[in-house]
Formats: sequence, structure tokens, C-alpha cells
Amino acid sequence: MDQLLGNRRAIALLVGPALVIYTAVMLVPVFWSAGYTLTAGNAITGYRFTGLANFRELLSDPNIRTALWFTLRYAVVLTIGQVLAGYVLALCYVFVLKRASAVIRTLVFFPVVLPTVAVALMFQNLFAIAPVNGPVNSFLNLIGYHSVDWFSSAGHAFWIIVIMDIWRSMGFYAVLLYAGLVDIPETTIEAARIDGATGWRLVRHIVVPLSFPVLLSAIIFSINGTLKVFDSILALTNGGPGNATTPLTLYMFNTSFSYGEYGYGATIALLLTVICLIVTVTLYRWSRVDQSEAL
Repeated sequence: MDQLLGNRRAIALLVGPALVIYTAVMLVPVFWSAGYTLTAGNAITGYRFTGLANFRELLSDPNIRTALWFTLRYAVVLTIGQVLAGYVLALCYVFVLKRASAVIRTLVFFPVVLPTVAVALMFQNLFAIAPVNGPVNSFLNLIGYHSVDWFSSAGHAFWIIVIMDIWRSMGFYAVLLYAGLVDIPETTIEAARIDGATGWRLVRHIVVPLSFPVLLSAIIFSINGTLKVFDSILALTNGGPGNATTPLTLYMFNTSFSYGEYGYGATIALLLTVICLIVTVTLYRWSRVDQSEAL
């Protein structure tokens, strides 16, 4: 193995093809898109060099502030919700259901494989007010309350999106975190129980620290995915009411393909890329500092 790793030709042969594909598929489009930030126009009207005009517009655009606030709020709330729900489910799989958890894991995971449009239509019908009340408004009427137009209020629409996406994704994070929990040695758990650690104390002082690497991976994976949310919001609210539930991705899409402003759309994409990079690096550095202090 040492001879293989010390052979530059062998390394180039093994890593080269994957590096070429990664460069062509990932790095080239990123730099190509970054070049568009200095231009205005589109493929039909042509491009013209505008320098930093797109960045100046980015700083003064009120829609950017609205989209950025929604994106960050959605990312934080949904990351906490889906990772916490997934972790609680994973703990139930390991410590409560144990070997009987296979069927429950399958049922909870099922929403992950459902088409986004189908899930969005289901939630639209659940909270519908016209032409007929959905189950939620029917229940409100049953207990003496008036029907609510859930999608006409920014606050209500936000929480419906959050509930829908937590329901869709918690099964995935439950399986991901379950894989980390089952790697904890059973002897360590039994030794902690003998020492009197049970219930919350066992989870807080033994399970969470030992599963922290996979928990951190889930958090990073979640927050990067939520920052780039697009399809679920497009299918459920299309950014409405108004632009109250429009994330940066949807604003970028509309700017580029509905309004034909490719340069400004690329600038919004660059902003989102920088945010994702900052968040990932911050979490990674925080985890390294936390682990070094623990050691």
C-alpha cells in the first residue's frame, strides 16, 4: 500500500479520471457562472460587460433582503426541526423499538421517496379553504372555529412549508443518525447504565458525545440543503403570498429565466454559494474547537 501511495503515476491513474469529471461538472460551471456576474443580458439579447453593477444592485435590492431573511430563517428552523426529529426517532429505533424498528423505519422513510409535487398537492388539500375546506379547516369548523386561509398569510404559509419539509425529511435523518447510534459499543452503554446513567443522563453524557461526528454531518448536510431549498416551495406556494416565502433560489430562478437577467441571477447564485461556504466552514471549525477542548 505504501508503494502504491508513493507512486505518482498510480495516484494520477486512480484520482485523475474522477478529478477531471469533478472539474468539468462542478468547478467549470461555478467559475463560468461567476463570470456572468460581471455582465447583463441573456442568451437571446446577448451579454454586455457591466463591471460591478450587479453587486451594487444586490446591495440595494429590497427583494434580496426579503429572500435572504426567509432563506436563513427557513434553514435554521428546518435544520433544527428535521435533525431533532430524526435524532429522536433514531433513539427510539435503538433504545425502544430495537429489533422491531425495521417496519417503523420503512414507514417513516416512505415520504422521502415521494415526489415533491405529490407531497405539495397533498398539503395544499390538507389546508385548503376553497373550493371546499380541507381536513384541517373541517376540523376547525367541527370544534367551533372559523376556516383559515392558510396560504394568504406569510406566517401561516411559512409554518406549513416547515411542517411539510420536516415530515418529508425526518425519515432520512432518522436512518442517517441511526447508523451512527448503532456503532456505539454496547459495552459502553451497559457500563454507563451500571454507573447509574439512565434516560436523559445516558443520552446527554454518553450517546450524544459518541454520536457527535454523525450528528454534525447531519447538521451540515441539512443546513446546506435547506439553504438551497427550491422545489418544495415552488410546488406548494410558488413564493407567495407576494414574495413572502420566496427563497434566494426561487428569486434567482425567476430573475434568470422569467426576466432574462442572467447576470443578476448569477450574482444571487454567487451570494448563496458564499453563504453555504461560510456556514459549512464555521460549523466545521466550531466542531474542531469543541472536540479539541473535550480532549
